[in-house]
Amino acid sequence: MPGQTDSAVPQPKAPSVYDAFHFTDLGQNKPTRVEDPYEYQYGFGNRFQSEIIPGTLPVAQNNPQVPRFNLYTEGLTSSAFGAPRAINSSTYMYRCRPSVAHDGFLEKFEHKAHLEGCFLSCNPRVKMMPSQYEWPAFPMPTEEDSVDFIDGLHAVGGSGDANIREGLALYVFMINRPMNRRAFLNADGDYLVVAQLGDLDIQTELGKLYLQPGEIAVIQRGVKFCINPGKNEARGYIVEIWGSSWELPELSIIGGHGNANPRDFMSPVAYMDDPEEIHQPWQIVDKINGEYFAIQQDHSPFDVAAWHGNCVPYKYDLTKFAGQGSLTIDHTDPSIWTVLTAKSRDPHRSLADFLWFGPKWDVAMNTFRLPYFHRNSASEFIAKIYGSSGGRSVNFQAGGGSYEAGHTPHGGFQDVYIKERRKMVNEPRQIMTKQMTFMLESSRSLLFTEWGLSHGTTEGTDPEVWKKFSDQFSTDETVRGLLQRVKAQKARRKALDDAFYHDEQLPELLERPLEASNGTNGEAH
Repeated sequence: MPGQTDSAVPQPKAPSVYDAFHFTDLGQNKPTRVEDPYEYQYGFGNRFQSEIIPGTLPVAQNNPQVPRFNLYTEGLTSSAFGAPRAINSSTYMYRCRPSVAHDGFLEKFEHKAHLEGCFLSCNPRVKMMPSQYEWPAFPMPTEEDSVDFIDGLHAVGGSGDANIREGLALYVFMINRPMNRRAFLNADGDYLVVAQLGDLDIQTELGKLYLQPGEIAVIQRGVKFCINPGKNEARGYIVEIWGSSWELPELSIIGGHGNANPRDFMSPVAYMDDPEEIHQPWQIVDKINGEYFAIQQDHSPFDVAAWHGNCVPYKYDLTKFAGQGSLTIDHTDPSIWTVLTAKSRDPHRSLADFLWFGPKWDVAMNTFRLPYFHRNSASEFIAKIYGSSGGRSVNFQAGGGSYEAGHTPHGGFQDVYIKERRKMVNEPRQIMTKQMTFMLESSRSLLFTEWGLSHGTTEGTDPEVWKKFSDQFSTDETVRGLLQRVKAQKARRKALDDAFYHDEQLPELLERPLEASNGTNGEAH
């Protein structure tokens, strides 16, 4: 009958998010992935508010004498009090116990992490790598090891110093157990977390976030949180910035929409531990100046019943990126794929840019479409989140990475580069399907830790591959003949032009035909 669907006719199955060209291919009305169990508020840079019990938040003030239900007011700032309104960042929380109620810092705290807070040339623990460097997939903990986020955090490299709030650091983490009654507080900078392998169940003071490979989250400096593997194990990357904050790049002539759209960023709703779990012993691990310090307390840090402000963690699904690019000619600069950027003190150079490389159409005509050989001023760390496309060596695999310092020459060598040069007409095509890659780009050159260097290599690319790109210009006999002709013409023009400067040669110069006398316009260049 009209309007009915034959149940015997197989219905098309929505693709997995890892196979989808874009999030919209999933054909769902829910703005989160199916596996995500949490609720969110939407928008970037908003001043949000959330409460578990309606009416908990104070009305028209921040700090009543006694908040409703006898909660305690606690303020958190991530900017100076007098910062301009556009960048002033703070949150008010209403919690069961104030954070100051703890037993003090432990004299000694043992851990398995590899940390560093000073990436300056005067620090003998870090080293510059001028050559290209590459890492295979960073090793996961063995079944015999029990590693949570605090123990599984490893500094790979960075630039600057956490103490002076200037610079950035790159970390990886590999974990296989939850942070059982342990929470983390980073007092150094903002974390940008990239989920690469396995799901991440993140609990913060302001609520919960759920990350899967291809999703990112930002947790601001000073916010307490736990990062737990959603199932058995997880791996990911962290970009930490000091003295700056992540923001959306300007779109300029693109207009009001495109790239990472503000509406697709998600912040948590208020969530607190169950009352019977609140009054349990907890350990809070603070990272200050690149070192761990720990305190003990008799209650959960996740006891916030209501909050309002704009210092709030958020997440973003990279499969929602609305990519821009060339519709006519030439390869577009990678800056067009910037998801988030962090400013430096130099207004013309960013401290860090976080870039997306995912499925997109490639349609430029009469153009070598692939990334051309280049020596950019920016340093680049690039890592594959998922997918099977090749990098510049066999070591470039999901869960690893590669690095080039600024002005270090780099480019691809695969057979596709040879084939691309032979094409006379390019047809529209989809590229980077079923994969996701990110790039950290910085105006700074990174210095690397001993741990980071011990897990990588400079031998990712066999120099023999560059023989594919032989010199086909100066070895061509026709070109060599033309070069000799051009050289002779230049010598003749020079001799003709030199006559203008010698009085005894002027009579002879005037007797020459005009086309021969004018060395600038009469001779072919």
